[in-house]
Amino acid sequence: MRKYFWSLLVAAPFVATAAYGLPVPSSLSSREKRAVAPRATPTPGAQRRAVAVSEADRPSTVVVIDAGHGGFDRGGIPGQRVAEKTMTLDVAQRLNSVLTAYGYRVVMTRDSDVFVPLGTRVAIANSYRNAIFVCIHFNAARRGSASGIETYFYSSQSLPLASAIHYYVAGGAPSSNRGVRRRGFYVLRRTTIPSVLVECGFLTNAAEANYAQSADYRQKLAEEIGRGVRERSLVASTSAANRLAANNTGVPLQPFIDQTHYRDPDLSRSKRGKRSSKSSSRSTSSKRKHSSDSDLEKKTTKRKSAPAQTED
Repeated sequence: MRKYFWSLLVAAPFVATAAYGLPVPSSLSSREKRAVAPRATPTPGAQRRAVAVSEADRPSTVVVIDAGHGGFDRGGIPGQRVAEKTMTLDVAQRLNSVLTAYGYRVVMTRDSDVFVPLGTRVAIANSYRNAIFVCIHFNAARRGSASGIETYFYSSQSLPLASAIHYYVAGGAPSSNRGVRRRGFYVLRRTTIPSVLVECGFLTNAAEANYAQSADYRQKLAEEIGRGVRERSLVASTSAANRLAANNTGVPLQPFIDQTHYRDPDLSRSKRGKRSSKSSSRSTSSKRKHSSDSDLEKKTTKRKSAPAQTED
């Protein structure tokens, strides 16, 4: 009887398998072993290729954002109702969020209402390799009808960045397009990386001042600047600009007005301050406002279709 009991116990798994079509325990074990078995390690060359692809897909450039003015430097011209320093900081902070979402590493020269000297702003920008510098400003003029979007650059390496940013900002704004301009502002001339200064409209113009005070509009400006940063590599050469514009593909290289013969207002204001006993509240601003829309300027400046070959 005892032998018969042990025979049934041993045969039970095979009877269940035959009756219900279940796999035997040994087959389950082998399947589990295959499921958890370690995969073959890729060769070093394959690993390098995989890493290269993933790094190429991720933006690695550092973007230094400079919100113009700040602290005691209100920006603009005397009697201006809307403070430029407030508008520039808000757009810069929004641009920070946009570029961070794209995957860029963002550095802010200021993230609050403080004054940062021009030399410090430049030093921050130059301390990063593989970086670009984007300076946010709003314009001002004594003539209230002056309006429009301008983008400034200085070095030839900065023209593609200026072209892309201006292409999207001017194209997405309800203001007129005042074009790309080459000028030796301190923060553009002293930086060793691609650098631009964007004038996002005239705060002395009633309509553009109202735009600037809208959070939706400031968000729109940030998004368009961010798009220009992201697509700066798509800027075409001059020879292909007309074709791309006609096909609405890519970003055409923008023509520009050369204003490098103008004296840098930042430096001239600083020199005047040294010769006088005026208070430090009149120290150099990130960019002193100028009325660049005069008839004299239009007559004395030439529109270029390609970047200058040499730099001052």
